Amino acid sequence: METVPRSPNGFLASLSASDFELIRPHLRTVDLAANSVLVETDEMLKRTYMPHKGVISLVVRLAKGERVQVAMVGRDSIYGAFAPLVEGPVLNNATVLVPGVASTVELEPLRAAAGQSPTLRARLIRHGLAVYAQIQQTAGCNAAHTVESRLARCLLHTRDLSGSNKIVLTQEAMAQMIGARRNSVSLVAHTLQQANFIHYSRGHIEITNADGLIRTACECYAAVKAQYAGLLNCQEVGR
Repeated sequence: METVPRSPNGFLASLSASDFELIRPHLRTVDLAANSVLVETDEMLKRTYMPHKGVISLVVRLAKGERVQVAMVGRDSIYGAFAPLVEGPVLNNATVLVPGVASTVELEPLRAAAGQSPTLRARLIRHGLAVYAQIQQTAGCNAAHTVESRLARCLLHTRDLSGSNKIVLTQEAMAQMIGARRNSVSLVAHTLQQANFIHYSRGHIEITNADGLIRTACECYAAVKAQYAGLLNCQEVGR
């Protein structure tokens, strides 16, 4: 089916011309402000987000207040893919990890459009499954792999989703990304800087040797990229 490139967001760019036309009148552009909370656990999602740049972090909050990231959504996909198809509260917080800009569409018109188009429904399902696959991989990664390899993976993934080698991340944010303590993150970030893979100063990170980070990252970085490529059948984002 013919697709018409029309957006820096992978979900929107993958839609056929007819499917895009169903939602085009309802699309709005919003800023993704740093650290803003888009929705919290058990709330009802009111709109979906399709980043052009910037990264949305999906976070689980534990009983004692710990926060652990389980997935990220950036310019490759859509946050809230399943929401137009299945009613119910969200299962995790969604916060802005890297600021940017996104297209957004409210659930009701998107639900109506998906009701008219089997191909749009199928595209939403595939993007939802891709995020679910990332959540599964993250769970296994946090249980089995070293802090160093997990941090390398997350930095690479953030670079891919944001489209920039320069990222602003606090130690707290990095600890949340990989499910580790802040002091562990500080030590590992220093090790990566000593290896000349990154330059890190006061929350500002520049990836200076992506190949070195790829060699350090665990298998999960490549696994998630392969899962996305297989499920979405579209061009990879990033390297």
